[in-house]
Amino acid sequence: MARQPSGPPPPPTVQKLRLRYAKRGRLRFASHRDLARTLERALRRAQVPMAFSAGFSPHPKISYIGAAPTGAASEAEYVEIGLARRCDPEAVRAALDAALPEDVAVLECVEAGEGTGSLADRIDTSVWRVELPGVELDDLAPAVERFLAADGVTVAKRTKNGLKDVDARAAVTSASASAGPACAILHMVVRQVTPAVRPDDVLAALGAVADLRPPLPPRAVREAQGRLDDTGTVADPLGPDRTAGVPAPGAHAPV
Repeated sequence: MARQPSGPPPPPTVQKLRLRYAKRGRLRFASHRDLARTLERALRRAQVPMAFSAGFSPHPKISYIGAAPTGAASEAEYVEIGLARRCDPEAVRAALDAALPEDVAVLECVEAGEGTGSLADRIDTSVWRVELPGVELDDLAPAVERFLAADGVTVAKRTKNGLKDVDARAAVTSASASAGPACAILHMVVRQVTPAVRPDDVLAALGAVADLRPPLPPRAVREAQGRLDDTGTVADPLGPDRTAGVPAPGAHAPV
């Protein structure tokens, strides 16, 4: 007979909360694992009554969704937590935000309604803004045009199993270029596929099709996540029924 852990089972999950948080500044260079540890410590400091898994090594019920890559900032990171007793979502948001470092901000917290599916089911697309210091709009715009006109652009991507060829063009549903202060800005809407196509993969593709090679490190910010509909709108994953959405910046008229 299998051994059973001693003591009573953990209390059940009575409430699920969904949170949107931002990572900014120096913490954009933190790994997902480091950010997860930081969040779990902050939940303890904020005295959020977490529900735990059963077994010999109980873990707080936390589900992380589509973390941004190390080095990229984000205004749209999402996590779902299970609680052992009901709490006011805004009180949880404020307490957790106060317990986190300055460069991590909890922006929204809502209760997950019954029958609304999982948070992961509500996200299949990212909206990116990539500042390219040292690149002029007159150079970026035609490069984006060539990229969008291509049937496919294969780049070598490093994965945990080694280098793998991926089609960066297939994941990008729209893209545009604009001028910023002392830089050009790439806006794009990218489907979340496997393996993931990141901003650096798209920049590698721009180099392949148009020899665009930024002289300085790019600054990538994920502006939104959600499900992309036929109108080019990325729906708010924290909305009760996914009807509320925001236009994707990459849905601007292509260059």
